Amino acid sequence: MAVLLTEAGHPSARENSRGAARFGVEFVSDWQQAAARWGDAGASTPFQDRRWLDAWYAAFASFPDVEPLIAIVSNAATSEQVALLPLLRRTRKGVRIVEFADLNLTDYNAPLVTTAAPRDARAAASLWRDLKVALRGLPGGADLIRLRKMPVDLAGQPNPLALLDAAAPCPLNGNLVTTGDDFDAYLRSLERSVRKNLARSWRVFTRDPTAGLQIVTDQDRARHVLSTMEIQQGARMRALGLNFILNDETSAAFYHNLVSTGLGSGYAVLSALTSGEEVVATLLGIRCGSRYVMLRSSNAGENWSNCSPGRLIIERTMAALHKDGVRSFDFSIGNYAYKRRFGVVAMPLADITAALSWRGIPYELRDRAVRELRRYPRFAAWLGRLLGKQPNREES
Repeated sequence: MAVLLTEAGHPSARENSRGAARFGVEFVSDWQQAAARWGDAGASTPFQDRRWLDAWYAAFASFPDVEPLIAIVSNAATSEQVALLPLLRRTRKGVRIVEFADLNLTDYNAPLVTTAAPRDARAAASLWRDLKVALRGLPGGADLIRLRKMPVDLAGQPNPLALLDAAAPCPLNGNLVTTGDDFDAYLRSLERSVRKNLARSWRVFTRDPTAGLQIVTDQDRARHVLSTMEIQQGARMRALGLNFILNDETSAAFYHNLVSTGLGSGYAVLSALTSGEEVVATLLGIRCGSRYVMLRSSNAGENWSNCSPGRLIIERTMAALHKDGVRSFDFSIGNYAYKRRFGVVAMPLADITAALSWRGIPYELRDRAVRELRRYPRFAAWLGRLLGKQPNREES
């Protein structure tokens, strides 16, 4: 067992008499061993599913300057498991930062929680205090903890970290569509121009009798479709002059591992619009029960622009998955215009930054200043232009 530190956290009789919760925190550097210790508690979001974290830690555990750091939190009095935080530690400019296992691949970060997790601000503050104490006592230490993109609700249970006074609104948000049982009724709820465009696009696309939607289940076919997605996405990002990280060697290995291990169980969902042998558009997502989250998409570009394949594959995939029981379609982070056309509802997320040593204080102050600046969007936009920051792109 690769254990870094165990924080006993036993409460005193006086603390027990006041009802103050205390928590023990144990850090494990091997994800597989931590997962075996944790048991079979449900995922907080589809990104905390065992299959996502298996693929993530397998790809990035040996990444330069990344140290897996999984925190197992238990009730100090009863030893009952409370929460598991899939974290990492890395050093940037001499500052030792603790954050979620993300590296810009995980859209929603959260602890995995049991029913014993804090449900009120007082107990959550106690957990947070004991977690920070344990982090400061780590071999090698830690200067800053920065937790981003956290949902407020975790499968019907409050996120204890979002209950903290230190939690602040995240500048990003999720984008949800809940269809109900009647998919046609959902389509009728969209703007008339959107419905007409989708119907016209499907008619144009299916003029070729070989054209259609494919939900990929064969591993060889999946590898081909995923490789096509990488080529198409890379070409589009280069055309836009944007830096594209999803096709670097480690990220590509992560996605291929996710698809190869998750396809058979239905967790990874890969769909494609095809015409003959040509892959016209692709969409990769993950599914847990009745919830589906979109991760990556691509299309063949200008030659197929007359049938809007990027939007068409989303609508056709939604329709196919709805027949299979999906009711919640998560367009994930990024407020692009095409998502609004599908009637998404914003899902708030929370961030926390806390200094653990004097080295982390400037970073905490910087994050706080940026948060305050967002309250004045016009000034923030002006300052961004002054500093040469490119505005966010929204795809039509």
